[in-house]
Amino acid sequence: MDPRKERTLNKLLRAAEEIFGERSADEVTVEEIAERAGVAVGSIYNHFGSKAGLHAAVVERALEVDRDYMDRAYLSDAGPLETIYAAADEYLAFYLAYPDYFRMLAFPNSPGQYQAGHELAERLARSVDEQNQRLVAALRAGIEAGELRAHDPERVATVLWAAWNGIISLAWRPDALRRDEAELRRLLATATDAIANGLLPRTS
Repeated sequence: MDPRKERTLNKLLRAAEEIFGERSADEVTVEEIAERAGVAVGSIYNHFGSKAGLHAAVVERALEVDRDYMDRAYLSDAGPLETIYAAADEYLAFYLAYPDYFRMLAFPNSPGQYQAGHELAERLARSVDEQNQRLVAALRAGIEAGELRAHDPERVATVLWAAWNGIISLAWRPDALRRDEAELRRLLATATDAIANGLLPRTS
């Protein structure tokens, strides 16, 4: 790709990441994105075809980056319980490196009134669920190995995912309840410990 076109493309993606992380696509205009990127409005249509095309490109990129981080946990040779702890660590690492992407995936804005927005929201939900199924697989492996007590792995995975999202979102608070990176790590470990201890086999 021509270096100038590549620079324009990257500027548009960065601006769109910020704006779509703040508001729903319906509330965002191509003029606003172009202004923040410092490029002409026509560049959006040249590179992405439409605002919806740009939004889809940003979401797909966020999913790709999230997958790269979570692969570090799920593709390792660690045991089931270690994999679950690693998944929490990598999820936080993803947030710290790409907060706008994290917001987009964990707390998506309204898809708006247009069909393209609803189709994108459905794709996003499916992709996030695919990632969560990897957590389900780790839980199921632990249950089958006798390392974890038998519970519904789908529900436990949802509880873990929701807990991790809630804990990480404390970093956004504007008040005394805001938590820094070190405390977020401790809280994630505490939440995972609490759930894991409830899953450990009972000893007679």
